[in-house]
Amino acid sequence: MSRYDEMNELLDQLEPDINKFYEKGNKAAGTRARKTLQAMKKKAQEIRMEIQEWKNTGKV
Repeated sequence: MSRYDEMNELLDQLEPDINKFYEKGNKAAGTRARKTLQAMKKKAQEIRMEIQEWKNTGKV
């Protein structure tokens, strides 16, 4: 699975919980949304580090 696909999968997981939280006030959905957002943040940082490593080693 590509890094882009991994981020898209997390985004797909986030959408229903964001909608439930903001539109219906579902607190549990807010907790799930925060958890998914944290996973997205971690994944984004991993991707950033990989890009920097590739750039520094001349893989690109």
